[in-house]
Parts: sequence; structure tokens; C-alpha cells
Amino acid sequence: MENPNGIVIVDKEKGFTSHDVVNVIRKIYSTRKVGHTGTLDPDATGVLPICIGKATKVCDMLTFSDKEYEARVKLGVVTDTQDISGTVLEENEVHISESQLLEAVKKHTGSIEQIPPMYSAIKIDGKKLCDLARKGVEVERKPRPVTIYSANVSDFDGISFNLKVSCSKGTYIRTLCHDIGRMLGCGAVMTELRRTKASIFALDKAYTLDELKSVAETGDLGKTLMSIDSVFEEYGKLTINDSVKKRVCNGAIGYVAAAPGTYRVYDNDGNFLCIAEVREQKENEKNTIKSIKTFFDG
Repeated sequence: MENPNGIVIVDKEKGFTSHDVVNVIRKIYSTRKVGHTGTLDPDATGVLPICIGKATKVCDMLTFSDKEYEARVKLGVVTDTQDISGTVLEENEVHISESQLLEAVKKHTGSIEQIPPMYSAIKIDGKKLCDLARKGVEVERKPRPVTIYSANVSDFDGISFNLKVSCSKGTYIRTLCHDIGRMLGCGAVMTELRRTKASIFALDKAYTLDELKSVAETGDLGKTLMSIDSVFEEYGKLTINDSVKKRVCNGAIGYVAAAPGTYRVYDNDGNFLCIAEVREQKENEKNTIKSIKTFFDG
């Protein structure tokens, strides 16, 4: 496929890092210009949007999107990584009723604060926490605000349960599980994690790496890519003429007869140009328009 541009939703399997997936995608699509939109732990599976070509400009915008997850949680165990892959620090008896569990989960919804785990890619003073943790070093981490929009429990058998979570950017699901266990007094560890949605990207449109390799053999990889502008369908569509296009694509301010707001901007030929902001200009019949992120280089 020559000069691919777009976003492919990968259903990541266990054992792959996000960087591993990027490397495989580079080979499948025969391009070096590939980036992911935020890491997914090697043991986790599910939605990992991968940006290709011009779409790599979207990566930083998608990193800050809301997410949905399905986790399996085991009570009575605490590990240093807060998931089942870590070293066991505690094992406790569990005598928790479903009503107690539901109450603890309820108290961890809405606007909450999390202390990032040591085994994470967050940097403090230029050093990744996970690198420090592997050396046996623990440093103080400040709580970070996150939002748990919803957290639903199912299949509780007295020890383990499923937890379906909708949350804001920066949420650590294993930390959420750990904190719920701490509140219950017995501890908890995340045993499985599957991301079912990231921004507008969901599992129903995702491909495994093996599926993408099979599609590549047919020469029809184009059908696997979502267009760049599909990410921004929440914004209104605005078409501009060539003179305004020249100014906007060069980072200058143009003038348009459009209401204030954020727009997907196209030229008269239907080419997607940029995401731009229109601001009210009281001294002029038209309002100003300036690009927030430009995708057109032709």
C-alpha cells in the first residue's frame, strides 16, 4: 500500500507492548510513519488505535480521550505491580458480601484521586517510575485527579468479580482495583484487563495483527483504515475558499462567514485541511479562523 494515511484499530493480544504493535504495523503497511495513541500494558488486550502517515499528527490529541475497560479482579491478594504479574506482597482471607463490594466500588466512582503505581511509565525528574521500581527504589508520587464515569460489578463468586469501567484519561484500572481492595480491608489484584473503547474507537471495528496480515495478502489494506477526519465528527464541517485555505494552512489568520466554534475544515475539492477555531470578530462582518492542527500538505 503506497503512502497510507489513516487510523487502524488494533485488537492487541497479550504479550505485545504498544511499541511491538507499532513495529508490526510498520511492516504490514510498509511505512515508517506509525505511532500509537497511548500505551496498553503487555498483559492487557483490546483497543489500541494506531496512526499511520499524516494521521500521526492526531496521536497527541487521542491520548487525552476517555476510555472503557473490562477487568477481572481477585480479592485477598496484593502485589507490587497491582496486577497478577507482580510479586505477591499480601495474601488475606476474604469475607466480603456483594453489598460490601458494591458499596466500595460506588465510593470509587465520580471525581477521585489516584496515586500512580510505581510500575508505570510516568516520569519523575526525568526517570520512569517502572525503571526505578525494578531497581527497588520507591519515590513519593502525588495523587492525580481522574474521573470514573461508571463502574459496574458482575459475576462475583465471593473471591473474584468482573469490573466494567468508563473513565477519563490517565486512569489506572489496576490502581482502581487495588484501592477498592484496600477499602475492603482484604486487598485486591487485577488479573485480566481488556480495553473495549478509546475515544470513538471500539472493538467492533478492530483487527488482530493476524487479521491485518491476512488482509495485506489480498492487497486491500485501505479498507482497514479510518479517515483522519472521522476522529473529529463531533465538530461541524466548514468549507473554505482557496484564498482562506492558503492563509489557514500556513498558520495565518483568515476570515470566514461562520459562527464561532471549532470546525473540521475542507477545501472546495473536499480535501480535509485542518481542525480550526473560528472566533468572533466584532470589528468585521466576518469572523477569524485559525488552524489548531493542520493535516493538509499538498
